[in-house]
Amino acid sequence: MNTAKPLCSQTLVESICKTFQIAPSGYWKHAARQRNPDLRSTRAIADEQRIEQIQIVWDKNQRVYGADKVWKAMKREKLLIARCTIERLMRQMGLRGVIRGKAQRTTFADPKAACPLDLVKRQFKADRPNQLWVSDFTYVSTWQGFVYVAFVIDVFSRRIVGPST
Repeated sequence: MNTAKPLCSQTLVESICKTFQIAPSGYWKHAARQRNPDLRSTRAIADEQRIEQIQIVWDKNQRVYGADKVWKAMKREKLLIARCTIERLMRQMGLRGVIRGKAQRTTFADPKAACPLDLVKRQFKADRPNQLWVSDFTYVSTWQGFVYVAFVIDVFSRRIVGPST
């Protein structure tokens, strides 16, 4: 039997757990896992080994591989791990592959230009259809370059009323 004194009293833990709407048993399980790592789940133990393997493969490939290429490299080395697991662990580790392509700058703000007035004072609410229309625009990448698309939207229904001209 473990005779170690608990860090928190049971009543204190229960009152804190009640405030955060957490089951006290969840806290006690977490505390037990902190004291004895062998109580962790099979997945947590396996993830620890996988993290090391992923880090080795990622480092070995100049830290440019994303999850898909890390997964393929690990398959070649006969390390069978699901691609979604590699994605999850790489995200947890803060590892990302290099993103190819040049960042597209789509707008160039003129600091001297006057800004339009905010006529709705950032209150995008309407009680009935056709009470308030707003416009929005976006750009779409095509093979020939970017195409700008503008819309007029009814705030009440959030539907496109028509294209802006």
